[in-house]
Order: sequence, then structure tokens, then C-alpha cells
Amino acid sequence: MIVLTVLVGAALLAQTPLHFEREKIGNVTYEAASVFDVNNDGKLDIVWGEYWFEGPAFQAAHKIGAYMPVDDYFDDFSDYPMDVNGDGYQDVVTGGFWGLILRWRENPKGRDIEWPMHDVAKVGNIERNCFYDIDKDGVMEVFPVTSPVYIFKLKRDAQGKGTGAFEQFTINAKGGAGGHGFGCGDINGDGHDDLLFSGGWLESPANPYDVEHWTWHKEWDLGSASVPILVFDVNKDGLNDIIVGMAHGYGLNWHEQQKTGDARSWVKHEIDPGRSQYHDLQLVDIDNDGQVELLTGKRYRAHAFHDPGSKDPVGVYYFKIQDGQFKRFTIDYGPADRASGVGIYFWVTDIDANGWKDIVAPGKEGLYLFRNFGPAK
Repeated sequence: MIVLTVLVGAALLAQTPLHFEREKIGNVTYEAASVFDVNNDGKLDIVWGEYWFEGPAFQAAHKIGAYMPVDDYFDDFSDYPMDVNGDGYQDVVTGGFWGLILRWRENPKGRDIEWPMHDVAKVGNIERNCFYDIDKDGVMEVFPVTSPVYIFKLKRDAQGKGTGAFEQFTINAKGGAGGHGFGCGDINGDGHDDLLFSGGWLESPANPYDVEHWTWHKEWDLGSASVPILVFDVNKDGLNDIIVGMAHGYGLNWHEQQKTGDARSWVKHEIDPGRSQYHDLQLVDIDNDGQVELLTGKRYRAHAFHDPGSKDPVGVYYFKIQDGQFKRFTIDYGPADRASGVGIYFWVTDIDANGWKDIVAPGKEGLYLFRNFGPAK
């Protein structure tokens, strides 16, 4: 009887739109943000480009340090928290398209001074950094989305603490790996996470650092694909599919993996063809029903106003996924002076500890916090 009640409750919850309240935190045009406890006071803070905003009110802004401006961009395309030097404080891993360098900013132990910048390696134009635990040791590796394809593994001491340095691996990516579009997940079901690109995927060897033995499969052409491309069994048939947004055009799609013997093929299904610049995507249980939803939105002025749909309204959306179908729920929608998209690198976490995951949405329209209060009444 108790189990039945829980199942019915979850089913009803899944059909009920969520209630979000929007707060504008800042007006600068940084497109990446993250959430973590900057000063180790037990409260979550928001990091956004050159500032961190002190939680829980997010009114007090503290300067981290400047990033290179280029036209209407800043050279900061990720703000990932990682204790790089092992001092017990989360630092920020960053990098951008024009600077060509993977970097990390050192947290000065929460003090209100500028954060020192450290270069890791010159890697080329970074579309964005992605972070996956490719070797399954509990610590994320860094993947700057560049060509060639790199893995950066944090060097740790005997106690497992970061040492302030990374080990660099350059994958011998025969074929068309690299460029716009990137993802990580197990395509062929062998238990190893593969790497995905706009033009195909790299099959991982048993040891992902065996850089000469990744195998290229040119099985699709996704165009200007999102970062990330998501790996997920959409139709629950035991084969992982992919979900991809058109980062610089119209469309959000999923591609169904089909197999006949050893032959693999992909069938495209449209999710949302009428909206553009789906650049960043996440799978997260936003409505607490035990199933992940697709959470995404429009990146505003990705290439200034040169992309198809650039001047369309921006928006933030989540999609319920059931039986291969996607149902869209709108969190925010409207012109960029009154609404938000999700930029190039948005963050999802329960920022106010009310049991519901919230959304921190950066972009050229400013920085917004969407507080999740559960089902709308």
C-alpha cells in the first residue's frame, strides 16, 4: 500500500509544472557560472566570471580577477570547481576560445583578494571545457573541447590531494575528432566511456590513457553540435542514444541507436525544431520524480546576431522524457532584456536546501537564479 501511494504520487508530480522564482544577480556578459562554497563557511556561493557572490543572499559581490574581453565575449568558458592544489578550498578550472590556454584560478582560501591565474597548457581554441570521470577513480578529468583531443588528469599525492598540476594525454584521434560538439558516454555497451564529436565517436580502449588505441567511428554528421552531446537510453531498449542541440542554428534532436548484428545505425527524431542555439544541455531530476529530465535553453547572442534565430526570444526549458517522447515545460521565455537563456555553461544544484534543484543561468543577458519551489499550486 505504501509503495502504491509513492508511485501514484510520483506519477502525479511528473504531470505538474514546477514553480520557479527568478532573481537577477548581475548584469555583466559572462556566459559561465558554477555553485560551490568558496570560503568554506558552509554556505553555497555563486561563481560567475570575475566575481563570486556570497550566499545565501548573493548580494555581496567579490572580485576574482579580470578575463580578457573580445568583442562581446569574455575568455572564460567554464568555471568548474576543483581543489587543484589540495589546500581544502575549491579552485576554478577555466579557459576560453581566444586565449588558447587551459587555466585554473587559485582560491586564496576565501580571502577577499584577486585569485592567482595558473596556466596548464596551450591547447588551442577552447569551445568549452567538459569534465568527466573517464577512469572512474572518483575524480573528474578535464576535456578542453579543442582539436586535437586532450585529457588532463589532476596529479594527486599519496593522500589523494591535488598537487597543483595536471598530466596531459593527447589522443591519437584518427579521422575527424575535435571541433564543435563534444560528449562522453558508453556508446557500444562495453562498460567504457567513449568520446563523441560532431562527425562521429571515438571508442575507448580499456585504459583511456592508452592514447594510440582509441578507434574512430564516423557514424553521423551532427553539424554545429551542442557542448555537451548527451548519451542516454531515451527509449529504454538497452542501447544508448544521443541527445544533441543545434548550438548555432535551429533544432534539438535525439538520435536513436539501432543495431542489426554488428552493424550500427542512427535514426534522427526531432524534440524541438522551432527554437535555436541549444548550446548547453543537462540531464537532471528537476521534479524529484526519480527520473531525469532534459534541462536546457537558448544561448543568447552565441555569435552576436549572426546565427539563425539569434533575435528570437530566449528561454529556459525542461523536457519530460517518456517512451521516446519529450514534453516541454517552460521555466522562462521572452526578450533578452526581460528573460534568460542558459549561456554556454550553466549550473544546477539545490542552492537553498529546500529539497528542489535550482538553476544558475549565466549569459550575455546577465546572471539569473531560478529558485525551484516544486509543483505549481
